[in-house]
Amino acid sequence: MTRPRRMIVGISGASGVIYGKRILEVLRDLEIETHLIMSRAACITLAAEADFTKQELEALATTTHSNKDIGAVCSSGSYKTLGMIVAPCSVKTMAEIATGTTDNLLSRAADVVLKERRRLVLMLRETPLHLGHIRNMAQVTEMGGIIYPPVPAFYAKPKSLEEMVDHTVGRVLDLFDLDPGIVRRWEGTQGGE
Repeated sequence: MTRPRRMIVGISGASGVIYGKRILEVLRDLEIETHLIMSRAACITLAAEADFTKQELEALATTTHSNKDIGAVCSSGSYKTLGMIVAPCSVKTMAEIATGTTDNLLSRAADVVLKERRRLVLMLRETPLHLGHIRNMAQVTEMGGIIYPPVPAFYAKPKSLEEMVDHTVGRVLDLFDLDPGIVRRWEGTQGGE
């Protein structure tokens, strides 16, 4: 039996909504069904930092769910997915996931992904971190999630912000064995010392 080619994409209120947008674009190009969930804070951040609208972002997803819709299909483990990416992930959303606080669809869907032993990747966007953040990161990791801060890889010699975003998005999708061909792979150094 083949696994359905569908992914849950969460966008929470941290800076970096461009990561969520680009993930939706790349998954669409890979013909992967996407289920978008945005927090209220994500909508506020989007308005402050993006040159695209919420409606344009939602149009990139196959299906958009209200964060209040706790009965959406992706709130159940019987609804099979490849997993979930939260891009970006705020420390608030990470804390909800780490503690099992599932009073909204975004945190509920992440909880379901973890309980079903599917892949959960949180693109945590916060710095500096205090001990509570670090403990929540450890808790999510111990539960099977992956903390993936969107840190640029300068060995790829990006020439634009878009290339930096693409490299990070491609590396995140590597975690799901998806390769859209947007990563400049490390080829080692030449000449040794």
